[in-house]
Amino acid sequence: MKHRKTVIVGNWKMNTDVQSGINLAKQILDLSNNITNVEKIICPPFVSLTSVAKVLKGSSIQLGAQNVNPNENGAFTGEVSTAMLHGLVSHVVIGHSERRMFNDESSDDIAAKAVSLSKAGMTAILCVGEDLSIRKSGKAVNFIAKQLEASLKGFSNWNSLLIAYEPIWAIGTGEAATSAQAQEMAAVCRNIICDLTPDLGNSVRVLYGGSVNSKNVAKLLEQPDIDGALVGGASLNAQEFSNLIKLASSE
Repeated sequence: MKHRKTVIVGNWKMNTDVQSGINLAKQILDLSNNITNVEKIICPPFVSLTSVAKVLKGSSIQLGAQNVNPNENGAFTGEVSTAMLHGLVSHVVIGHSERRMFNDESSDDIAAKAVSLSKAGMTAILCVGEDLSIRKSGKAVNFIAKQLEASLKGFSNWNSLLIAYEPIWAIGTGEAATSAQAQEMAAVCRNIICDLTPDLGNSVRVLYGGSVNSKNVAKLLEQPDIDGALVGGASLNAQEFSNLIKLASSE
């Protein structure tokens, strides 16, 4: 029996304008606010954070951002700092493969973000994942171990961390990892965390992400080292996302 509370995170990515984001948040709230044995977080685009925060105020759903710049302030056009997000969101997604790929973010960059968030009192949702070529070469375990260690360089606030294993080959493809594949890599993540912090490693929650939906979430959450899901496309449909949360609540 897992003692860690299940968490479901909705990553809206670059979807919804301000009004449709408000509408989606209201729908999710109506359908799932009464489910309290699952931690629920939604991560809209930056432009919708303030308006969605008003919708969620006083509810059981927490608000997260999709990125942060680790610098306090300065000449970083288009960037958002931890100080700007402080008091508005509780969680921030960092290290997502789309940002590593399209924005050339290195694990050192991600580590700086993790440390910055920790100092600001926010929880990092740290993503790691391998591409298909690494998976086929049989080097996935070693790759994830190294990526996770590098992305946590200098980090020490283990109570303010969620790990999300998201195989790149499963993101947005409809081809989720099997529950066995997901468990294997979640266990790798947990073992690394336990090496870094033996006393707290088993309390850090590990999520799976990559084509998660209401049809596969229950099987994934049955796995001993998977404590939740980072949901992309399915989080844009209030009914589907709420179904996911309901299924998670029964695990």
